[in-house]
Amino acid sequence: MDEKYLKSLGKLFPNRASVATEMVNLSAILNLPKGTEHYVTDLHGEYEQFTHVLRNGSGAIRRKIDDTFEDELNTHEKKQLATLIYYPERKMQKILAGKEDPSDWYRVTLRRLVRVAKRASFKYSRSKVRKALPKDFSYIMEELMSSRYQISDLEAYYDEIFEAVIRTDRAQELIIAFAELIRRLTVDQLHVIGDIFDRGPYPDKIMNDLMKMHSIDIQWGNHDVLWMGAACGQLSCVATVLRICARYGNLDILEDGYGINVVPLVRFALDTYADDPCECFDIHYRPGEYSQKEMNLDMKIHKAISIIQFKLEGQLIMQHPEYGMQSRLLLDKIDLEKKTVVVDGAEYPLLDANFPTLDPENPYELTPEENDVILRIRQAFLSSEKLQRHIRFMYDKGSLYKIVNNQLLFHGCLPLTPEGTFMDVQIGSGMYSGKGLYDALEKALRAAYYNRDPHIPTKSDIHWFCWTAAGSPLFGKSKMATFERYFLEDKGTHKEHTNSYYKYIEDELIVKNILEEFGLQDDGESHIINGHVPVKVTKGESPVKCGGKVLTIDGGFSKAYQKQTGIAGYTLTYNSYGMALVAHDPFTSIEDAIEKETDVHSHQVLVKNTPRRKLVKDTDIGKELAQNIEDLSELLDAYRYGLLPEA
Repeated sequence: MDEKYLKSLGKLFPNRASVATEMVNLSAILNLPKGTEHYVTDLHGEYEQFTHVLRNGSGAIRRKIDDTFEDELNTHEKKQLATLIYYPERKMQKILAGKEDPSDWYRVTLRRLVRVAKRASFKYSRSKVRKALPKDFSYIMEELMSSRYQISDLEAYYDEIFEAVIRTDRAQELIIAFAELIRRLTVDQLHVIGDIFDRGPYPDKIMNDLMKMHSIDIQWGNHDVLWMGAACGQLSCVATVLRICARYGNLDILEDGYGINVVPLVRFALDTYADDPCECFDIHYRPGEYSQKEMNLDMKIHKAISIIQFKLEGQLIMQHPEYGMQSRLLLDKIDLEKKTVVVDGAEYPLLDANFPTLDPENPYELTPEENDVILRIRQAFLSSEKLQRHIRFMYDKGSLYKIVNNQLLFHGCLPLTPEGTFMDVQIGSGMYSGKGLYDALEKALRAAYYNRDPHIPTKSDIHWFCWTAAGSPLFGKSKMATFERYFLEDKGTHKEHTNSYYKYIEDELIVKNILEEFGLQDDGESHIINGHVPVKVTKGESPVKCGGKVLTIDGGFSKAYQKQTGIAGYTLTYNSYGMALVAHDPFTSIEDAIEKETDVHSHQVLVKNTPRRKLVKDTDIGKELAQNIEDLSELLDAYRYGLLPEA
């Protein structure tokens, strides 16, 4: 070991006794069961479904209740206890509304929560549990969760603690603290494999919850990088975010969620498209969640921002010939007199040929009014404190891919050629493929955010590339046929061909090559875990690919996909006993969960048990701790042989 590092370590552990104590502590931790990892993907702004699955640990909390109480509690009592753990404040308010003296209920409930908390904490060291305890109740909770065999009447001891808590009006706060502790201990690490943002109404609420998580990582999805680009002020990303929000009747995401004023766009749309019915720009709203009184206005907004988006994208494509997207230059292929457009060499009639802001001589130039609108809204994105805080968190906790405990996590795909080899993609002046492509893109995305330069606005164009380019591992399709879906009736033009990755995902040799490209072995322990493409269960598709080596867990958190998928999302858990892939039925509402104690019905699709129980020493953290023990062993030898003086 480097002498300088040895001396630095010696400052933390100044004598043999302190070194030995730390080595014993770390060795003990290595032999504890590994914590539970929870994988989710493609949340698409669906806050209620996501937060419920997160709060119930994909069914893990209910299983802990069943294991703890078995036949001691009936089904109703178990459901009520589970709901209390998921939503303690709101459920407690409902329960206490019908009780004149809640003291007995407090005692019974606290006893039950203590027992569930004990079970949830079994696999963790006391030190880790202690760190998870809230400051106000740390001593009391630790006492209640500890087995005090030296106390002859343990029940009486607990009763005295409960009585003191009730007497001082702290029972409700303690119940909330235990519920939060149980939820925290149930999931040791959360992996969000992309697409927090999209059409769903509350990505901001999801981000607020994620920022409270004790241990989380994010693998960016295509919708995430789109919002990240918009937060950097990239104009095409700003316009596309606006268009998607308008298309799904969710402009409230921007106005109420992030305080972004879209009034300039509203006024422009009303002035420019006043007599245009904008029939091709209908709103994909949810019944009961959208006021149809706003429909005509929202369709005008939808069309106005779509035309702005197409113009800005055309400018980008011409500025970046290396993107290879010249075939997406379509505005200059429009014949206003014939009301047609040429796409891929074929001429098609336009469903809508009213383009009041389109200059045939310069079709990609914004009008002064369009330019003013998009620049003003761009500034609103840059000035939104909440959005900037959320995107900073995305960068701090996120990456394009992650390798953890022999699992390879990424949102979309690894671009492959039709022959199944790693596809070369130009990024800047270089060509990249495989892991190198991911690394080059992440470096460019981080540089665009952390080194923003108003004099070089094109740095953030890489976000738009990741959103829509055929070479982007986040997109994974030949083209994004947005223009065709709006303006052309011929469904053949709407087809977006997926990258060859999806063709070869069942090929064991290619999956082996991908794992090895990222430094993993095809040994039965390693898996590729991703999302992005909804698994259409109703058509017989399975999330389990290549004999279980690839797990695609986008099952339809987004309500827009649930008719296709037949379910409301997959989640994956990985604990000391193995992996469990869980499919969830649609969630009605948080209100129903609290009032009627309805839980998400879930069923396990795949269970992969490990040959032996996984311990901390089998994990990446365990390898780090083992290295720490080796370093401490060298320090101990240095003290023993007088190479370093003890304090």
